[in-house]
Amino acid sequence: MLNGWIDASGAANAAMEHLISSTHSDVLITFDTDTFIDYRARRPIMEVRSGINKRLVWLTPELRVGKDNSGKDVLMLSGPEPDTSWQLFANTVGELATQLGVRRMYGFGAYPYGAPHTRAVGLTFTTPDPNVAARLDYARNTVDVPAGVEALLEHALFDRGMEVVGLWAQVPHYISNMAYPAASAALIDNLCSMAELEIDTASLRREAGVQRERLDQLVRSNDEHLTMLRRLEDAYDAVTNLDSRDSTEAFEAELPTMDELAEEVEQFLRNQRDGESNES
Repeated sequence: MLNGWIDASGAANAAMEHLISSTHSDVLITFDTDTFIDYRARRPIMEVRSGINKRLVWLTPELRVGKDNSGKDVLMLSGPEPDTSWQLFANTVGELATQLGVRRMYGFGAYPYGAPHTRAVGLTFTTPDPNVAARLDYARNTVDVPAGVEALLEHALFDRGMEVVGLWAQVPHYISNMAYPAASAALIDNLCSMAELEIDTASLRREAGVQRERLDQLVRSNDEHLTMLRRLEDAYDAVTNLDSRDSTEAFEAELPTMDELAEEVEQFLRNQRDGESNES
């Protein structure tokens, strides 16, 4: 997962960070920042200590290698999404993947959706391969949207004979500006199921449980919020219970005060964190 594209709640980035940590990965290859990064858009960080310019920290696309809990090798492409030379980048990654014997590629993403936090995280997928699409049991989208470099990588690796799937988590739109560990855990768990990997997501699940309790507490404290949540649940269930996986029916819960709820959710969680800090 490369930073810079659609990632509601930072769920995909958090999933990648969990993978990097859990697999005890090391950097295998770094990509040339002069070729792929616009420094005016992504300036390096200058670390100044008592007036001394100690070093510059550069945002660099990296290919890392680690092992899952069963000892399987896992390659992870992380860092900033390239600002320029996308086709060169995709072709370079494709050639490296071929040389390293990669058989399957999985991408991560997350987007805001009209889903309640009381339901399991929904996932959708993208793939250039109709045969792969036919066997996947995820919701299917039909939409034209601006592409990220991940979409180009899907084609670059598919054209070289690899199986390719992009996994996209649906994040409740009213909390899409804060961390949502449930979505990160869902991305990794589905990756493990598809790629036959063993990655422990217990820590993400615990964080998700704590957040769920706090959100439930907030909703229970306000009858208006509770009513909105029930309406959102009904609308979401009506869509997800449709017989056809290929339905493209638009889903937008008409809840005009959701922005207000989002603000209250953020304030509530801030207050909870402040309270915990004061107690400690």
